[in-house]
Amino acid sequence: MKKVVIASDSFKGSLASCEVARAVAQGVRSVYPDCRTVCLPIADGGEGTADAVEAGLRARGKCPERVAMQVCGPLREKVRAEYLLCGGTAVIESASACGLTLVSPSRRSAADTTTFGLGELFLDAERRGAREIIVGLGGSATCDCGTGMLEAIGVLPEGSNMCGRALEGISAKDLGGHGLKASYLIACDVVNPLFGPYGAAYVFAPQKGAGPEEVEMLDRGLRHFAKLAGYDPATPGSGAAGGLGYALMAFLGARMRSGIDIVLDLCGFADEIADADLVITGEGRLDSQTSSGKAPAGVLARARAAGVPCIAVCGTCTGSDLPFDSVIVTKKESITLSEAMDPSNAFHNTAAAVADFLKVARLG
Repeated sequence: MKKVVIASDSFKGSLASCEVARAVAQGVRSVYPDCRTVCLPIADGGEGTADAVEAGLRARGKCPERVAMQVCGPLREKVRAEYLLCGGTAVIESASACGLTLVSPSRRSAADTTTFGLGELFLDAERRGAREIIVGLGGSATCDCGTGMLEAIGVLPEGSNMCGRALEGISAKDLGGHGLKASYLIACDVVNPLFGPYGAAYVFAPQKGAGPEEVEMLDRGLRHFAKLAGYDPATPGSGAAGGLGYALMAFLGARMRSGIDIVLDLCGFADEIADADLVITGEGRLDSQTSSGKAPAGVLARARAAGVPCIAVCGTCTGSDLPFDSVIVTKKESITLSEAMDPSNAFHNTAAAVADFLKVARLG
């Protein structure tokens, strides 16, 4: 075997995607010492997307810039947010400005959080020359239908303190224009509509601290705002990130695309697998949800199209209908899940499991 491309997502709570890649590469080289291993850490549009894109770009000899700044956080306290800038393209994770991890569990409230800080990042990126802005929507703490972001860019009045609780109070005369000129691309695989039983409030707000009465109030607010905006609330992805997907499409003309496809394109995945003997992908838990736009599914589809065998490596596997050539499970039955998720153990077990598999398979 001469070349293996490793494109794995993180093992959440255990190993970052770059660490998974290093462990897999170690396992490959222990069996094939002369094999070239290309590590492309990946993500599906959620947290870790900017890191994955940065690693991929640097592997291709490009020099992306990390931009850091203070912005309004989800509870209107200042937070430090970062985004990636390379040429005329910016990669911004919404979670960096309004993520759930920025709010302690005791203070989480989907009705009171805002996306204002994300709008500040948009303004800064455009000031720095970004002509295309890629927005990852995973992990938000909000359900404000993107109105905080719209307030920051001037669509809603300055000082209106937009949040989910304020949605029902917006009137048509409050809506104005904005000066943003870049094209916006949403990296997201959520297909939920804006409101209703499968919408942003009922499906996602409870995970962000909303009780039953708040969920109903937020759903009413989302319905009200959709009437004002006039954009189809049933458009797939409108309910992503508490309705942020809706605002981006309705007011910024954003297009939505699979997060993993965006990341693979930016990382030059097609070029790397053109002469590869094997692709190894993975995630912490392989299950029936993996096929629903998750990173390994996107990698598998690309590998299949190129005629390259694709193996998945995972901590645990509870069933998947994806046609990987093989699945390598790294958790040993003799240890507990918490022991398996210890980063040191996870790294060692991943490298060892890959090596054990390759010794038997003897591919290439």
